[in-house]
Amino acid sequence: MTIKPLNLLTTKLSPLTTMVSILILTIVAFYSFHFPHSLKHPNKSTTFQSLFLSSSSNSTISSYLRTLTMHPHLAGTKPNSNTALFVLNHFTSLNLESHKTSYNVLLSYPLNSSLSIHLTNGSFINLPLTEPSEPGSDMVHAYHAYSPSGSVYAKAVFVNYGRDTDYRTLGLDVKGCIVIVRKGGGLGRNTVVEKAEKNGAAAVLIYNDENDTWRNGFERGNVMKGVGDPVSPGWGSVDGSERLSLEDNEVMERFPKIPSMPISANVADAILSSLGGNLVPLEWRNTLKSKAVISHVASGPTMLNFTYLGEKKMATIQNVFAVIKGSEEPDRHVLLGNHRDAWTYGAVDPSSGTAALLDLARRYSILLSSGWKPRRTIVLCSWDAEEFGMIGSTEWVEQNLINLASKAVAYLNVDCAVQGPGFFVGSTPQLDSLIREVTKKVKDPDSKGVSVYETWAASDAGNNIQRLGRVDSDFAPFVQHAGVPSVDVYYGKDFPVYHTAFDSYNWMAEYGDPFFQRHVAVTGIWGLLALRLADDSILPFDYLSYANELQLYRDKLSNVLDQKISLLPLTTSINEFASAAKEVDGELKELRLAETSGQLVDMKRRAFNDRLMLVEKGFLDGDGLKGKQWFKHLVFGPPNDAEKLDFFPGIVDSTTRSSSISEKERLTEIQHEIWRVTRAIQRATSALRGEFA
Repeated sequence: MTIKPLNLLTTKLSPLTTMVSILILTIVAFYSFHFPHSLKHPNKSTTFQSLFLSSSSNSTISSYLRTLTMHPHLAGTKPNSNTALFVLNHFTSLNLESHKTSYNVLLSYPLNSSLSIHLTNGSFINLPLTEPSEPGSDMVHAYHAYSPSGSVYAKAVFVNYGRDTDYRTLGLDVKGCIVIVRKGGGLGRNTVVEKAEKNGAAAVLIYNDENDTWRNGFERGNVMKGVGDPVSPGWGSVDGSERLSLEDNEVMERFPKIPSMPISANVADAILSSLGGNLVPLEWRNTLKSKAVISHVASGPTMLNFTYLGEKKMATIQNVFAVIKGSEEPDRHVLLGNHRDAWTYGAVDPSSGTAALLDLARRYSILLSSGWKPRRTIVLCSWDAEEFGMIGSTEWVEQNLINLASKAVAYLNVDCAVQGPGFFVGSTPQLDSLIREVTKKVKDPDSKGVSVYETWAASDAGNNIQRLGRVDSDFAPFVQHAGVPSVDVYYGKDFPVYHTAFDSYNWMAEYGDPFFQRHVAVTGIWGLLALRLADDSILPFDYLSYANELQLYRDKLSNVLDQKISLLPLTTSINEFASAAKEVDGELKELRLAETSGQLVDMKRRAFNDRLMLVEKGFLDGDGLKGKQWFKHLVFGPPNDAEKLDFFPGIVDSTTRSSSISEKERLTEIQHEIWRVTRAIQRATSALRGEFA
């Protein structure tokens, strides 16, 4: 099916949609005139929600995506600056208050790279290190941002996913070798390189063998530790601000010390099929998806010659914003964000989300022209340099930390809006109930006559909601540094052309979302979440869900900890939090019954909402996670070992510290981390009750 692109800044609605819109507006006008005080939630708000849903247009989103993906737009380059201008012009054309904020940050680019297999007869084979590009293309060659430059002539060793358990299973010394790693096992790129470095490897080559069709794709990415601009850690990198030198220890610790490079599955096959030595362990062999015969893990008679030359340099990035001022609580902000920069064309990552953001702006402008005024302020955010470590969003969060602490209601993130079939969502737990309510109102894009919620509930995972302790999109600084309740929404678990030159509009139109109905569904869910959070007189937060989640974590923790460790303080604090959540649920029901307005009632609602907003910040700790002080959240954050539990990162990390300390010291450290989480939950409980101790 060919979808005809429409004008990007205006959309002509179908006759049916126009008729529905007129009918809805007539109803709004009637009630506004005859019953001006009765249009509180749900009547008035649900009317505008219906108008929002009825104004969807898959062809418009398709047109936005086509324009966004005409050129690669890597952060810090002219094409990406042009994309920022396109987004800004779109917002302003809709008469939205718009602006951009620039930062000067340290980015990383490739200059030259090569890889060759050297045979015993003196001959060699040069291997490709990027996809074939069209003449005149400004596509960046495949590389790992922030990898150090280096040249290595050495033996190759296959180490599976590069986990600690893989190195133990291998049982070989990889010192001075080039290790070949396949993507997976729950490890990020930086962690893979870090573990290789720890085991003495001289270089790392990483490939993805998860698909058969796109085996000549090279998965770009960054290998920096942490998030944000590395030379302005903890503060926004604005003009005139302090910047550390590249020789500063704090900066140097962010970067790996050995070079790395992405390779394609085909290149990996060429290398791995030449290996000799030990046989591939059985547990690895059963999951390999190679097209070639891979029997051994250690070097054969061949050698690899690998060179990478790159540069780190300061570059300007731009965040773009559109602001819809709240009519009653303009100092309370609901933020919706998507990053704009891409490694290549970025049809899925991130432009499917950017197209959705542009369509949100269009649909909100229709509501505004129809008389809608949000109770609270809505901010649409287009972040830059996410691919380099969430830099754009992190710099903005660091710059606005105090205002976020007192004014941010929630942050709603969409990165890759559509990767394929199936609905996925992550959130902080107080937003679980709202997510389920909203998904019941949005049509499923792949099944007629049912909602997203119904299809989601019928899936193998059921209504599973992920948590936001990982560090792979722009929700990370909001949750893990600022303590802002957050959501992350997307369709499709993953996709085979991730970060490759094949992530194009054509791939999306043929494989990812041929009719762009999944884009419509994500935009509908994203927009309705914001409308509820902006317009509900009482914030739709449910802390009973959070209490249940904390109790679940406590139970899981008790199954893995030494019996010498006491969980009594943690258990007591969670029980107290659950008790406070029940009390608040009762207050909530009473306030919702009070539909009348007046200064006293409004003040009560305002105070109640402030309590609901501030709870998440109670889980922050000023000292942060040990060795990762920037990450402040003690419930959701990145653990050192992704193979362990994905909550209470400080406690989990303390169980895997160096074995060089004594058993008594280890147990003491674990107990201390339990007390830290206990105190965090106590702070959250105090915020929820709105009482001083």
